Amino acid sequence: MMGRMKWLAGWTGAVLLGLPVALLAHVATYGNEHLIGGSAHALVMEVGFVLAALAGVTAIATCLLSSRSAESGSVLAARLSAYLPAWLPLALCALGWFLGIERCESASFGFDPLTLLWVAGFAVLAVRGARAAARAVATLAVAWWYRSSNPRARRHPDFVYSGRVEIVVWSIPALVVIFLGGIAWIGSHDLDPAQPLPSHEAPLDIQVVSLDWKWLFIYPKLGIASVNRLVVPAGVPLHLMVTSASVWNVFWVPQLGSMLYCMNGMAGTLYLQADRPGVYRGVSAMISGDGFADMHFDTDAVPRGQFTAWVAATRQAGSPLGAERYSALARQSIAEPPSTFGDVAPGLFEQIVSLHLPPGPGPATERHGVQETPAKGR
Repeated sequence: MMGRMKWLAGWTGAVLLGLPVALLAHVATYGNEHLIGGSAHALVMEVGFVLAALAGVTAIATCLLSSRSAESGSVLAARLSAYLPAWLPLALCALGWFLGIERCESASFGFDPLTLLWVAGFAVLAVRGARAAARAVATLAVAWWYRSSNPRARRHPDFVYSGRVEIVVWSIPALVVIFLGGIAWIGSHDLDPAQPLPSHEAPLDIQVVSLDWKWLFIYPKLGIASVNRLVVPAGVPLHLMVTSASVWNVFWVPQLGSMLYCMNGMAGTLYLQADRPGVYRGVSAMISGDGFADMHFDTDAVPRGQFTAWVAATRQAGSPLGAERYSALARQSIAEPPSTFGDVAPGLFEQIVSLHLPPGPGPATERHGVQETPAKGR
């Protein structure tokens, strides 16, 4: 009776705590208007995910409390009942996942991070539920096989050690660690941002400079540049050299792949590729001052012929970009409209990285009513 009361109290607490937490998470993610309607599956999954986490804590607490009450004679039953709260969150996550498959296909970024999170939570709960079911089945099987009326069961009351059992017990986790370690070792090298992408096409070199609060894209082999608009040919690997002429920043086009940090005086390497024509949103993923919210750009992936035409038009209509024009561009500005430069001074990016061209002033600070600007060598 006491074990059931503990289970009921723990599960009731999980529900009372998990529901408001899930509602707050849903409102913060989707807004109040989505509580009813198309995002109902997300709310179901959030409730299930939060309840699953709280149910896990409840299960552990129940096991610990039950282990101290051996005199009740129901320790095994209490431990088995502690795993029951995992099944309702598992069902909720599964329901939300099946209702939300279409959202994963139509998400604005090409994938739905929340849906992927719920899938991961569902997988964790599935593994946990499978373990709980295996333990329950094993318990019933052992109890049935070693019943007093079964003469075939061999009983060893003095059993202490078995080398074969030890090998089986330790080989399974050892193989799991080796398997996962091998995947992590190989995958970490294959997914290295500086690893060239396999392709029959020669990569297009693009030099990326983070400014306050805009992005400068230099095409060194083409002799052109653009601000707050990255135009690339679809299906061609992009070899990006990324730096910052101001504070620390992060370059990221979520639909194309990895992000990369931009640091003053350093140049990082990133390989990306747009497989299909389209417009992909690029953002700054590091808060860098007043204009951070408007520090985004469009990545226009166009067919090869259209890209060639854009390069020719930029060379004819764009203004030159040299040290003097770059110094003016490096000054702070918010929501800078896209622009192009048809003639870029050779070695401009190298001068920015080596600090031969002074970095931008960076976000200004105010102390005691006086505007201050960080020193150039920060």
